[in-house]
Parts: sequence; structure tokens; C-alpha cells
Amino acid sequence: MSSKLAQFLHQERLQTATLQLNIAEVRKSVDDLVLLIFPERGCLGLRESKEIEQTIKDLKIKFTKYIESVAPLKPEVKEKAAANAELFFNKIPQLAETLDLDAQAALQGDPAAYSREEVIISYPGFYAVCIYRLAHALYELQIPLIPRLMTEYAHEKTGIDIHPGAKIAESFFIDHGTGVVIGETATIGKNVKIYQGVTLGALSVKKKLQSIKRHPTIEDDVVIYANATILGGETIIGKGSIVGGNTWIVESVKPGTVITITGH
Repeated sequence: MSSKLAQFLHQERLQTATLQLNIAEVRKSVDDLVLLIFPERGCLGLRESKEIEQTIKDLKIKFTKYIESVAPLKPEVKEKAAANAELFFNKIPQLAETLDLDAQAALQGDPAAYSREEVIISYPGFYAVCIYRLAHALYELQIPLIPRLMTEYAHEKTGIDIHPGAKIAESFFIDHGTGVVIGETATIGKNVKIYQGVTLGALSVKKKLQSIKRHPTIEDDVVIYANATILGGETIIGKGSIVGGNTWIVESVKPGTVITITGH
């Protein structure tokens, strides 16, 4: 039986495998990137600029290899792998500035937070947003698979599921975070705060809707409390609105609206 199994696996599985991607190595590199941006989360032993430069160089080589590894899914990415890796790393300073604003939003928005360092080191919402922003940069470069591997890694660690295709502006804060779902075509404005269990989802998951906006738009300065569900690509939550916990919303609401489970 074991020889038949081995033969089956070799012929039907190994010979048809197209990707040579070490997922554990990708995850390690993702965390190394986070540590590079926020050394408060750990110790890389980076004391001199030469060491930092070498770490960046090593990570660029690794991400070039990862991009080359997913070429069977999109052959044109292989010849531009090094260039795309360079573009990705060139975006990181701007991403770091945006993440600083996210950390500041958490510090200002949570009375239980006593320092920026506490947010960066211990808040799962901040970690998930950090991974999302890195993944989104690769998603914008049209790199297949790797962005999704990154956000699913954060999902596994935090319980927060943010698709790398979502568009999220700065000063974004997820408090507590467990069970949050943000879909691929969701758009979130500046200074938005959401709590655990919030879903920004689609009204339908039919495959033919793949290239259509399926998830809601959340405008600036909105607060969405725990376990609220907001669905649909045409649904807009207007600027400055407050969405109460356990609400179910499938229609747009005007700016400044307060929504509760008993109605507007």
C-alpha cells in the first residue's frame, strides 16, 4: 500500500507541482521586514548603517526569489522580479510613515494604550495592518499569490482577515481585532476605527463578480463597533458616521449618521 501511495503522490502530485515557494521562508522574511521598520518588536542586532544596508540587500534578494517562484502563475513577473523587488523596497519609507500614523491613531483612540511602543509591540490590530500595507504594495505591483500569503499569515496570527487588495487610508485603527474581515474591494478613508468582529463584505460571492467592486466604502472619520456587518459594493458609510454593534447594513447612509440595532 505504501509503495502505491508513493507512486500516486509522485505521479499525480509532485510532477504536477508548479511552484517552488518556501512558505515558511516567506513568513520569516515578512517578520524580518516588520522588524526592520519597527525594531521595537524585537532585536535584529542592527547597530550600524552597514548592517542595515546588508539586511535590506538580503531581503531584496529573497523577495526577488519569491517573485520568480510565482512566475508559473503569471510568467511575465519573472523577467521583472528584481525590478519589482526594488520598487517594493522603495515604497517602504512611505509605508513606514503611514504606519506611524496608524500607531498614533491607536494611541490616541484607545484609553488602554499608554505608549506608541505598546501599540507597536503588543497590538494585534497594528501588526495585521502593518502586514496588510506591505502586502498591498506588492498587490499594486500585480505580484500574484505572495500578497495573499502575507495577509493570511497575519490572519492566522491575529484572527484579522484583510485582503491585500483593499484600499485603506492612513490613521486606521483596529481595536481588539479578532474576527475582523475586510474584503478585496473595500475602501476605507482616513481616521477610521473599527472593533472586533466587523465584516466589510460582499452581498454575493458569485465568481462572475470577480472584477467588480463587491465590498463597501467607508468614508473618513467613521467608527464601526463590534460585530457590525456592512455589505455590498454600492454601500457607502458617510463621513463621520457611527455604526453601532451587531448592526446589519446593506444600504448607504448619509454623513454624520448614527446607526443602532434598532434603526437609524
